Amino acid sequence: MKQSTSTLLMVKPHGFDHNPETAKDNHFQTGGTGLSSAQITRAALNEFEALIKKISAHGIEVIVYDELATKATPDAVFPNNWFSTHSDGTVYLYPMFAPNRRKERRQEVLSLLTQEYGFTIDRIKDWSKYEDVGLFLEGTGSMILDRPNKIIYAALSERTSEELLRRYAKEIGYALVLFTSHHRQNQKKVLIYHTNVMLCIARDFSVVCLKCITDPAERKVVKESLKRSKKTIIELNLEQVDHFAGNMLEAQNENNESFLIMSTRAYHSLTTKQVAQIEQYSRIIHSPLTTIENYGGGSARCMLAEIFLPQQEK
Repeated sequence: MKQSTSTLLMVKPHGFDHNPETAKDNHFQTGGTGLSSAQITRAALNEFEALIKKISAHGIEVIVYDELATKATPDAVFPNNWFSTHSDGTVYLYPMFAPNRRKERRQEVLSLLTQEYGFTIDRIKDWSKYEDVGLFLEGTGSMILDRPNKIIYAALSERTSEELLRRYAKEIGYALVLFTSHHRQNQKKVLIYHTNVMLCIARDFSVVCLKCITDPAERKVVKESLKRSKKTIIELNLEQVDHFAGNMLEAQNENNESFLIMSTRAYHSLTTKQVAQIEQYSRIIHSPLTTIENYGGGSARCMLAEIFLPQQEK
Protein backbone atom coordinates (compact mmCIF):
# COMPACT_ATOMS: atom_id res chain seq x y z
CA MET A 1 0.00 0.00 0.00
CA LYS A 2 1.36 3.40 -1.01
CA GLN A 3 1.63 6.39 1.30
CA SER A 4 1.42 8.97 -1.48
CA THR A 5 -0.56 9.24 -4.68
CA SER A 6 0.08 10.74 -8.10
CA THR A 7 -3.49 12.06 -8.48
CA LEU A 8 -4.92 14.95 -6.48
CA LEU A 9 -8.36 16.57 -6.60
CA MET A 10 -8.87 20.28 -5.97
CA VAL A 11 -12.04 22.39 -5.80
CA LYS A 12 -11.85 25.82 -7.42
CA PRO A 13 -12.63 28.49 -4.78
CA HIS A 14 -15.26 30.52 -6.62
CA GLY A 15 -17.06 31.33 -3.37
CA PHE A 16 -14.05 31.61 -1.09
CA ASP A 17 -14.41 34.06 1.80
CA HIS A 18 -14.01 34.35 5.56
CA ASN A 19 -16.23 31.73 7.22
CA PRO A 20 -17.54 32.88 10.64
CA GLU A 21 -18.87 29.38 11.39
CA THR A 22 -15.38 27.87 11.39
CA ALA A 23 -13.63 30.85 12.99
CA LYS A 24 -15.02 29.78 16.38
CA ASP A 25 -12.29 27.18 16.86
CA ASN A 26 -9.93 27.68 13.91
CA HIS A 27 -7.50 30.18 15.38
CA PHE A 28 -5.43 30.16 12.17
CA GLN A 29 -8.15 32.29 10.52
CA THR A 30 -6.57 35.66 11.10
CA GLY A 31 -8.01 37.69 8.19
CA GLY A 32 -6.96 41.23 8.86
CA THR A 33 -5.85 42.41 5.41
CA GLY A 34 -8.91 44.59 4.82
CA LEU A 35 -10.00 43.09 1.50
CA SER A 36 -13.57 43.08 0.24
CA SER A 37 -15.32 39.75 -0.38
CA ALA A 38 -14.79 40.13 -4.12
CA GLN A 39 -11.09 40.86 -3.61
CA ILE A 40 -10.71 37.87 -1.27
CA THR A 41 -12.28 35.53 -3.82
CA ARG A 42 -10.22 36.91 -6.71
CA ALA A 43 -6.96 36.61 -4.76
CA ALA A 44 -7.82 33.04 -3.69
CA LEU A 45 -8.54 32.04 -7.28
CA ASN A 46 -5.16 33.41 -8.37
CA GLU A 47 -3.36 31.50 -5.59
CA PHE A 48 -5.27 28.34 -6.49
CA GLU A 49 -4.30 28.51 -10.17
CA ALA A 50 -0.65 29.21 -9.34
CA LEU A 51 -0.46 26.17 -7.04
CA ILE A 52 -2.00 23.89 -9.67
CA LYS A 53 0.47 25.13 -12.27
CA LYS A 54 3.43 24.34 -10.02
CA ILE A 55 2.15 20.88 -9.02
CA SER A 56 1.26 19.90 -12.59
CA ALA A 57 4.66 21.03 -13.88
CA HIS A 58 6.23 18.14 -11.96
CA GLY A 59 4.06 15.45 -13.57
CA ILE A 60 1.50 15.12 -10.77
CA GLU A 61 -2.07 14.86 -12.03
CA VAL A 62 -4.47 17.48 -10.67
CA ILE A 63 -8.21 17.04 -11.22
CA VAL A 64 -10.16 20.27 -10.76
CA TYR A 65 -13.83 20.46 -9.81
CA ASP A 66 -14.90 23.83 -11.20
CA GLU A 67 -18.63 24.14 -10.58
CA LEU A 68 -19.18 24.98 -6.91
CA ALA A 69 -19.62 28.72 -7.54
CA THR A 70 -21.47 29.95 -4.46
CA LYS A 71 -20.81 32.07 -1.39
CA ALA A 72 -22.78 29.46 0.59
CA THR A 73 -19.66 27.27 0.62
CA PRO A 74 -16.74 29.59 1.50
CA ASP A 75 -14.45 26.68 2.50
CA ALA A 76 -15.06 24.40 -0.50
CA VAL A 77 -11.39 24.84 -1.43
CA PHE A 78 -10.60 22.36 1.40
CA PRO A 79 -12.15 19.09 0.07
CA ASN A 80 -9.97 16.71 2.12
CA ASN A 81 -12.24 17.33 5.10
CA TRP A 82 -15.42 15.84 3.66
CA PHE A 83 -14.18 12.78 1.79
CA SER A 84 -11.29 10.34 1.51
CA THR A 85 -10.55 7.63 -1.03
CA HIS A 86 -8.95 4.23 -0.55
CA SER A 87 -7.23 1.70 -2.77
CA ASP A 88 -9.97 -0.94 -2.27
CA GLY A 89 -12.47 1.33 -4.04
CA THR A 90 -14.02 2.77 -0.88
CA VAL A 91 -14.94 6.42 -0.39
CA TYR A 92 -15.72 7.74 3.07
CA LEU A 93 -17.91 10.81 3.59
CA TYR A 94 -17.31 12.57 6.91
CA PRO A 95 -19.41 14.50 9.45
CA MET A 96 -18.51 18.20 9.42
CA PHE A 97 -18.54 20.60 12.37
CA ALA A 98 -19.75 23.77 10.62
CA PRO A 99 -23.27 23.53 9.10
CA ASN A 100 -22.32 25.51 6.00
CA ARG A 101 -19.40 23.15 5.30
CA ARG A 102 -21.83 20.22 5.02
CA LYS A 103 -23.00 21.72 1.73
CA GLU A 104 -19.59 20.91 0.24
CA ARG A 105 -20.42 17.19 0.00
CA ARG A 106 -21.29 16.78 -3.67
CA GLN A 107 -22.02 13.61 -5.57
CA GLU A 108 -20.89 15.51 -8.67
CA VAL A 109 -17.32 15.52 -7.34
CA LEU A 110 -17.31 11.74 -7.08
CA SER A 111 -19.03 11.43 -10.47
CA LEU A 112 -16.23 13.50 -11.99
CA LEU A 113 -13.74 10.90 -10.77
CA THR A 114 -15.66 7.93 -12.17
CA GLN A 115 -17.24 9.30 -15.34
CA GLU A 116 -14.47 11.53 -16.66
CA TYR A 117 -11.31 10.00 -15.19
CA GLY A 118 -12.16 6.30 -15.06
CA PHE A 119 -11.72 5.72 -11.33
CA THR A 120 -13.73 2.95 -9.70
CA ILE A 121 -15.83 3.52 -6.59
CA ASP A 122 -17.12 0.22 -5.26
CA ARG A 123 -18.72 1.51 -2.08
CA ILE A 124 -19.47 4.78 -0.32
CA LYS A 125 -19.43 4.80 3.49
CA ASP A 126 -21.46 7.82 4.57
CA TRP A 127 -20.71 8.86 8.15
CA SER A 128 -22.40 12.25 7.85
CA LYS A 129 -25.33 10.97 9.95
CA TYR A 130 -23.21 11.58 13.05
CA GLU A 131 -23.69 15.32 12.55
CA ASP A 132 -27.20 14.81 13.93
CA VAL A 133 -25.79 13.73 17.30
CA GLY A 134 -22.98 16.27 17.43
CA LEU A 135 -20.07 13.96 16.58
CA PHE A 136 -17.55 15.10 13.98
CA LEU A 137 -14.58 13.64 12.13
CA GLU A 138 -13.25 15.89 9.39
CA GLY A 139 -11.43 13.49 7.11
CA THR A 140 -7.71 13.80 6.60
CA GLY A 141 -7.75 17.10 8.42
CA SER A 142 -8.71 15.28 11.61
CA MET A 143 -6.69 12.14 10.85
CA ILE A 144 -3.21 11.62 9.47
CA LEU A 145 -3.12 8.18 7.86
CA ASP A 146 0.08 6.17 7.73
CA ARG A 147 -1.32 3.85 5.09
CA PRO A 148 1.51 1.27 4.70
CA ASN A 149 1.80 0.84 8.48
CA LYS A 150 -1.97 1.08 9.07
CA ILE A 151 -1.79 3.75 11.77
CA ILE A 152 -4.06 6.75 12.38
CA TYR A 153 -2.59 9.76 14.17
CA ALA A 154 -5.21 12.16 15.51
CA ALA A 155 -5.32 15.20 17.76
CA LEU A 156 -8.64 15.32 19.60
CA SER A 157 -10.74 18.46 19.25
CA GLU A 158 -14.33 19.55 18.79
CA ARG A 159 -13.99 18.49 15.15
CA THR A 160 -12.30 15.16 15.90
CA SER A 161 -14.41 12.82 18.02
CA GLU A 162 -12.64 10.09 19.97
CA GLU A 163 -15.74 7.90 19.72
CA LEU A 164 -15.82 8.12 15.92
CA LEU A 165 -12.06 7.66 15.67
CA ARG A 166 -12.27 4.38 17.57
CA ARG A 167 -15.13 3.15 15.37
CA TYR A 168 -13.33 4.23 12.21
CA ALA A 169 -10.00 2.66 13.18
CA LYS A 170 -11.74 -0.61 13.98
CA GLU A 171 -13.65 -0.59 10.69
CA ILE A 172 -10.57 -0.05 8.51
CA GLY A 173 -8.23 -2.16 10.64
CA TYR A 174 -5.79 0.59 11.68
CA ALA A 175 -4.06 1.16 15.01
CA LEU A 176 -4.91 4.48 16.66
CA VAL A 177 -2.50 7.01 18.16
CA LEU A 178 -4.52 9.67 20.01
CA PHE A 179 -3.31 12.86 21.66
CA THR A 180 -4.24 16.47 22.31
CA SER A 181 -2.41 19.30 20.58
CA HIS A 182 -2.19 23.00 21.43
CA HIS A 183 -0.77 26.25 20.16
CA ARG A 184 -0.81 29.84 21.44
CA GLN A 185 -3.42 32.40 20.44
CA ASN A 186 -3.47 35.82 22.09
CA GLN A 187 -1.21 34.47 24.84
CA LYS A 188 -3.65 31.64 25.58
CA LYS A 189 -3.16 27.91 25.07
CA VAL A 190 -5.85 26.67 22.66
CA LEU A 191 -6.62 23.33 21.05
CA ILE A 192 -5.42 22.85 17.50
CA TYR A 193 -8.51 22.31 15.39
CA HIS A 194 -7.03 19.82 12.88
CA THR A 195 -4.16 17.36 13.20
CA ASN A 196 -2.84 18.21 9.74
CA VAL A 197 -1.59 21.64 10.78
CA MET A 198 1.03 20.09 13.08
CA LEU A 199 1.80 16.68 11.53
CA CYS A 200 2.66 15.41 8.06
CA ILE A 201 3.41 11.75 7.33
CA ALA A 202 5.36 10.98 4.16
CA ARG A 203 6.73 7.69 2.86
CA ASP A 204 10.11 7.92 4.59
CA PHE A 205 9.80 10.87 6.97
CA SER A 206 7.46 12.86 9.16
CA VAL A 207 7.24 16.60 9.83
CA VAL A 208 5.79 17.20 13.29
CA CYS A 209 5.60 19.75 16.07
CA LEU A 210 6.07 17.55 19.12
CA LYS A 211 5.99 20.67 21.31
CA CYS A 212 2.31 21.06 20.41
CA ILE A 213 1.67 17.83 22.34
CA THR A 214 1.88 19.17 25.87
CA ASP A 215 1.34 15.86 27.66
CA PRO A 216 4.78 14.19 27.93
CA ALA A 217 3.31 10.67 27.87
CA GLU A 218 1.32 11.36 24.71
CA ARG A 219 4.32 13.02 23.09
CA LYS A 220 6.43 9.96 23.84
CA VAL A 221 3.83 7.63 22.31
CA VAL A 222 3.71 9.67 19.09
CA LYS A 223 7.48 9.87 18.80
CA GLU A 224 8.00 6.17 19.46
CA SER A 225 5.30 5.21 16.96
CA LEU A 226 6.99 7.31 14.25
CA LYS A 227 10.36 5.75 15.09
CA ARG A 228 8.96 2.19 14.96
CA SER A 229 7.58 3.02 11.53
CA LYS A 230 11.11 4.02 10.49
CA LYS A 231 10.11 7.61 9.73
CA THR A 232 12.84 10.22 9.99
CA ILE A 233 11.42 12.84 12.36
CA ILE A 234 11.79 16.48 11.28
CA GLU A 235 10.67 18.62 14.21
CA LEU A 236 8.89 21.96 13.91
CA ASN A 237 8.59 24.68 16.51
CA LEU A 238 5.37 26.44 17.51
CA GLU A 239 6.07 29.52 15.40
CA GLN A 240 6.55 27.38 12.29
CA VAL A 241 3.17 25.74 12.92
CA ASP A 242 1.60 29.21 12.96
CA HIS A 243 3.13 29.68 9.50
CA PHE A 244 1.45 26.43 8.30
CA ALA A 245 4.69 24.46 8.15
CA GLY A 246 2.87 21.36 9.40
CA ASN A 247 0.28 21.61 6.63
CA MET A 248 2.21 19.73 3.94
CA LEU A 249 1.41 16.78 1.69
CA GLU A 250 3.66 14.34 -0.12
CA ALA A 251 2.67 13.38 -3.66
CA GLN A 252 4.50 11.55 -6.41
CA ASN A 253 4.65 11.78 -10.18
CA GLU A 254 4.41 9.02 -12.79
CA ASN A 255 8.09 8.21 -12.22
CA ASN A 256 7.48 7.66 -8.48
CA GLU A 257 9.53 10.76 -7.64
CA SER A 258 8.52 12.24 -4.29
CA PHE A 259 7.43 15.87 -3.86
CA LEU A 260 6.40 17.71 -0.69
CA ILE A 261 3.77 20.38 -1.34
CA MET A 262 3.47 23.40 0.95
CA SER A 263 2.85 27.14 0.90
CA THR A 264 5.60 29.68 0.38
CA ARG A 265 4.96 31.02 3.88
CA ALA A 266 5.57 27.54 5.28
CA TYR A 267 8.68 27.10 3.16
CA HIS A 268 10.23 30.37 4.29
CA SER A 269 9.61 29.48 7.95
CA LEU A 270 11.80 26.37 7.66
CA THR A 271 15.43 26.40 8.64
CA THR A 272 18.18 25.51 6.21
CA LYS A 273 18.70 22.28 8.13
CA GLN A 274 15.01 21.32 7.90
CA VAL A 275 14.95 21.98 4.16
CA ALA A 276 18.04 19.81 3.73
CA GLN A 277 16.43 17.02 5.78
CA ILE A 278 13.31 17.10 3.61
CA GLU A 279 15.30 17.22 0.39
CA GLN A 280 17.06 13.98 1.29
CA TYR A 281 13.75 12.30 0.46
CA SER A 282 11.55 14.70 -1.45
CA ARG A 283 11.67 17.75 -3.72
CA ILE A 284 9.79 20.75 -2.38
CA ILE A 285 6.96 22.47 -4.25
CA HIS A 286 5.77 25.74 -2.73
CA SER A 287 3.47 28.50 -3.84
CA PRO A 288 2.05 31.65 -2.14
CA LEU A 289 -1.30 30.99 -0.42
CA THR A 290 -1.51 34.03 1.83
CA THR A 291 -5.16 34.90 1.22
CA ILE A 292 -6.37 31.32 1.58
CA GLU A 293 -4.31 30.91 4.76
CA ASN A 294 -5.39 34.19 6.36
CA TYR A 295 -9.09 33.96 5.60
CA GLY A 296 -9.57 30.18 5.46
CA GLY A 297 -7.21 29.08 8.23
CA GLY A 298 -5.88 26.23 6.09
CA SER A 299 -3.03 25.82 3.64
CA ALA A 300 -1.69 23.56 0.89
CA ARG A 301 -2.46 20.18 2.43
CA CYS A 302 -6.06 21.18 3.19
CA MET A 303 -6.58 22.02 -0.49
CA LEU A 304 -5.55 18.59 -1.74
CA ALA A 305 -7.78 15.51 -1.73
CA GLU A 306 -5.73 12.39 -2.46
CA ILE A 307 -7.14 9.92 -4.99
CA PHE A 308 -6.14 6.34 -4.21
CA LEU A 309 -9.02 4.66 -6.06
CA PRO A 310 -8.37 1.91 -8.61
CA GLN A 311 -8.49 3.16 -12.17
CA GLN A 312 -9.72 1.45 -15.30
CA GLU A 313 -7.16 0.87 -18.02
CA LYS A 314 -6.99 3.84 -20.39
